[in-house]
Amino acid sequence: MSYLFTSESVSEGHPDKIADQISDALLDEFLRMDPESKVACETLVTTGLVVCSGEVHTNGYVDIQKVVRETIRRIGYTKAEYKFDADSCGVISTIHEQSPDIRQGVDKEDDGENQGAGDQGVMFGMASKDMDNYMPMPVELAHILLQELAAIRKEAREMTYLRPDSKSQVTIEYDDNDNPLRVHTIVLSTQHDEFIMPADDSRQAVKEAERAIQEKIKDDVMHILIPRVISTLPDRIKPLFKPGFQLHVNPTGKFVTGGPNGDTGLTGRKIIVDTYGGKGLHGGGAFSGKDCSKVDRSGAYAARHIAKNLVAAGVCDEVQVQIAYAIGIADPVGVYVNTNHTAHIRDDRGNIMHDGEISEKIKDLFSLRPCQIIKRFGLKNPIFLETTTYGHFGRDHFEREVEVFYENSETYRKTVNGQERIFKKVEFFPWEKLDYINILRKEFNL
Repeated sequence: MSYLFTSESVSEGHPDKIADQISDALLDEFLRMDPESKVACETLVTTGLVVCSGEVHTNGYVDIQKVVRETIRRIGYTKAEYKFDADSCGVISTIHEQSPDIRQGVDKEDDGENQGAGDQGVMFGMASKDMDNYMPMPVELAHILLQELAAIRKEAREMTYLRPDSKSQVTIEYDDNDNPLRVHTIVLSTQHDEFIMPADDSRQAVKEAERAIQEKIKDDVMHILIPRVISTLPDRIKPLFKPGFQLHVNPTGKFVTGGPNGDTGLTGRKIIVDTYGGKGLHGGGAFSGKDCSKVDRSGAYAARHIAKNLVAAGVCDEVQVQIAYAIGIADPVGVYVNTNHTAHIRDDRGNIMHDGEISEKIKDLFSLRPCQIIKRFGLKNPIFLETTTYGHFGRDHFEREVEVFYENSETYRKTVNGQERIFKKVEFFPWEKLDYINILRKEFNL
């Protein structure tokens, strides 16, 4: 018997995502100044106000006000009518020095190999053959819907009434063997201008105007947004958008008041959107605003890297990887692999290999000490603002030149507009690389 599974996503203009972006923009700026910065930054946004708090240990200086306002402006909150905009909102910072009790477990006097985990906790990584990027289909389609909607908003050629805040939700029907059969339901709520005004102040006229707005947006979603989404998908996925799927657009009928004026936003409140849409387990720790010594973040990236390479190598069709740490201790206290009975590999006796055996091999193949994870992925670089919207996983790995304000063996000087500045090349989403496929195939005799 088939079953339904649903995941959601939120746009860059959603209040919680604004908070995430501000926290990671601040983290990136601290890392631009000092790659050894220790940062745990939380942000709250509400009507006309941003509050930044948390703990930081750094040798650099960051202009908090400037970073916050630039981030809000880039998202698109630039109009006073939104009651939250880059130029007029208040910005309060209560960021203070990191606790030395925490730092002593992380900073070591040796070569760093024994760097302890920044906190205790459990982290999960997940991969599936649903999509070509090894992500579960419901959350990936929910992300793509909002990415395309944001692109339409910024192009400002169609659907010109769009405002920054939006949410999506996608329900997929699966068969008994966990194969996706079709797109069952799409829910999309998007903030908008009040572009059709009521004929008068009567309740009936107001309702008629709201209904006309809702019908126009739904028609545009069906005939502009969804075709764009389908055009981005692999040929094997496109047929899942069969005629007759349910579409709910702005179900309440009106969504003019949005963003921080509609709801307060907080860092770390969209951890399922950030990961696997509920298809994979979650240890509970948020990512944004935390430097790489916090294994909530670096451990989750390492777990995703392992999971993705396992599936891509053909070890299994789906997998969840758990890593657990104790504060101040370098080696994980536990590593667990669950292939959900989809493993294809056999042991020396010809039997399907148990997940426990796979776990033991993973511990030997992947170093999961925080220091090694940091080195493997270059997590002391300012790469984190890119991760805050549309998921930390399933994204394209790429390299880019970034400006920094320190010098080491990896930096170089360039003259830009008559001024000499310091740059380095860094990798974004390095945990998405499929660089262990051959190693895993050799280890599992594939």
